[in-house]
Order: sequence, then C-alpha cells, then structure tokens
Amino acid sequence: MVLNSSETTIWEKADRHLLKYMGPGGSFTSFIPTRAEGSWLYDDAGRKVLDFTSGQMSSVIGHAHPDLVEAVRQAAGTLDHLFSMMISKPVVDLAAALAELVPALPRAMFLSTGGESVEAAIRLAKVVTGKWEIVGFAQSYHGSTGAAASATYSLGRGGQGPLMPGSFAIPAPNPYRPRFPGVTWQQELDDSFDLLDRQSTGNLAAFIAEPVLSTGGIIDLPLGYLAALKKHCERRGMLLILDEAQTSLGRTGEMFAFERDNVVPDVLLLSKTLGAGMAMSSVQTSDALAEEAERRGFFFVTTHGNDPLPAAVALKVLEIVKRDQLVERSRVLGSRLRQGLQSLMQRHQCIGDVRGRGLLLGMEFVPFKGKSATDLAREVTEVALERGLFANITGAYSAGILRFAPPINSTDEEIDFGVSVLDASISQVAESVGK
Repeated sequence: MVLNSSETTIWEKADRHLLKYMGPGGSFTSFIPTRAEGSWLYDDAGRKVLDFTSGQMSSVIGHAHPDLVEAVRQAAGTLDHLFSMMISKPVVDLAAALAELVPALPRAMFLSTGGESVEAAIRLAKVVTGKWEIVGFAQSYHGSTGAAASATYSLGRGGQGPLMPGSFAIPAPNPYRPRFPGVTWQQELDDSFDLLDRQSTGNLAAFIAEPVLSTGGIIDLPLGYLAALKKHCERRGMLLILDEAQTSLGRTGEMFAFERDNVVPDVLLLSKTLGAGMAMSSVQTSDALAEEAERRGFFFVTTHGNDPLPAAVALKVLEIVKRDQLVERSRVLGSRLRQGLQSLMQRHQCIGDVRGRGLLLGMEFVPFKGKSATDLAREVTEVALERGLFANITGAYSAGILRFAPPINSTDEEIDFGVSVLDASISQVAESVGK
C-alpha cells in the first residue's frame, strides 16, 4: 500500500507515541479512517472500505446513524455526566425499557464497557451467593480487567502473574471440531461438570457464558445447551450469567440470543450493541437477586455509572431497532450472507466450515497446499482490505477463522459486495500458494 503524506505523518506519530496492546504479533490495521457513515469507512484520500465488523461488533446500526448523531447532540447539550449516585430520566427510562424487553430481569445498572459489566456481574454473584468460584468456557472472551480476564480463556492470558483464584473452565461444544467424536454435547457437558465438582471447594458462585462464542471461533451453542447448563447451575446453587455483548439487539436474528432457547439467565449483560458504538453497558437481574444484593451490601461504583448521555443514546438504539424492524432484517440478511459464504465454501477447497447465527458468522480455513489455516486467514484479510472489505481474525486459539458482523441495517448490495470481495481475495491468495 502506498501511503500519502498525511498517513506517513500519522504512522510516524503512532510508532513514536502509541502503546501497542494487541499481544504477540499484533499490529494496528493499515487503513486509517477519517470518516465513517453507514456500513462504510473512508480515509482522507476518499478511499472507502466496507466494515464487516460493525466497529468491533458494536456499531450494530452502522456508523454515524443520523438519529444517533442527533441523540448525542441533544444529550451532550442537556445532561452529559452526573455524580454517579444521582439518577436522571434517560437512565430510568432505559432501565424501564430493558425491563419491558426482559420482564424477568427488571433491575438494571449501567456502566461503560463490557468488561465493567462482567466485573459487576461477577461481584454481584459472589455477594449474593456468598461463594467465590467462577466458571466459563475454555474458548471464552469477557474482557481484559481482573475478574473478566480471569474468566477469559480464548486469548490474552500470557505474560501475567496469577489471575483470580477460583477460576475454572469447561470446553464449549464444537460440532466441526469435536473433542471426542461420537460424544454428544450433553455427555460432554455432564462430564465437564463432574470434573468441575471434583476440583471445586464447594464454592461455585456462577457460570458466565456467551450464547455464541465470538472471539473463541464463532461457536454457536446448540439448541438445548443453555437449558441444560442452567439446570447444572441450579443444582449447585450457581447463577447463570449471559454475556450478550455481541449477540444482543438483533445481531443473531433475535432481540437477545437467549430467546431462541427460551432460557432466561439470572444476570444478563449487554454492552457493545447497546451503545451502538458509544461506551455503554448494562447489568440486569431479577427483583429477588437485586433485593438480596442490597441486603448483603453489594457495592460497585464507577465515575461513569448511570451516566445520562450514553443512556439517552441506548434508548434511541432500542427505538431504532424496534421501529425499523431490524431484528427481522438481521435474520434475512444473515441468511443471505450465510448462503453467500456457503457458496464460497463450495468453490474454495481452503474453506472448511461456515457457522454462526444471524449476522454473526464465521468462516474457518483449513490448511491448503502446505499453508496453514492461520496464514491463509491472515492473507485473505489483508487482500480483502486492499480490495475494500474489512473483516477480522477472531482470536489466538482460533486464528484460522474470519469473523463477519456487518451492521444489521446493511443493504442487500453491501452483503453481496462483501461476499464478492471475499471470493476474489480467497482466489488471489489460493492462486499464490505454491508459486
């Protein structure tokens, strides 16, 4: 890629002043956006790139949505930030709106990031149960801060000292790469909890799960799994925490991914999609758990807890998703994208699997003519960016997988463009192998 003078200056400053935080081999993306609108990113030379990540799975209704821009403008000019023990109309209205969507979980608090919501949920579980052991999936991602990092196993664990004690992991079921061929997911789950019981000190407080493990490789928990998982939790007096950072507000073709399974968690976490790009997260729970937490002195206060500005934006996001019927739109677009990716799998030997739900899909590469799946995925990502499409590799233990999460209000033409760029990019990379 040839850099213009302004890009050269930015990279010189970046190399001099930015701390790199992506881990071994990680680097900043070569494309430097100066403007974003809808599903597209633009640089200062006018080049545009289709964003198939929705701004890291957050900008669920695209970039610079005019209604959100106006909501930010009005909120910033009215109430932007308050002392965190003050309440405001946007915050109360947002809590009521979420309670209407999930009547079994009518109590909410609002924070900034998904990691913060995980921290609050784990602390809530420990306070309410009086226990301290937390279980997650071995392919999970929940954040980079203390308790969240301890419940994250897909990447980011290297180079640190001891993480939070009492952290356990079980494998998530992966039909494409089963750990033990011929063993059902139910048997694997039962065996995992049997092993967990042998390791526990009798202090199991909660299980935290993503309904679709995104960074872990786009692993969609099979229908029936969440219900079986909740039964295991109930038998042990554990809470079930569902982290729907990426899967909520229509992303999977339901308002919330857990709705497909007819299972309501004890604690529901929203973040990325709730703010649609604004730093915003929520923790929802039941009346009974909220009252027990208050009785036991639950404490989790941050400077930006219950801030009115992001709450006003989140209210507008909910309004847009319902008004424009974007849950249904996501379902339709997800089917279109899946069919397009499956057609690529039929044409390209280097693609082993296409999976996911709604508009959170993954494509797994397999070794091809001596080149590893990880290298193939990386090279396809780089070529696709040159051709005008931004997608990303999922995680350290699933680096041969590309993740696709376009805005749920994308057009048919944008979905088709993304698939055509992927087709051309995969062809280019495959043809270069062995030359």
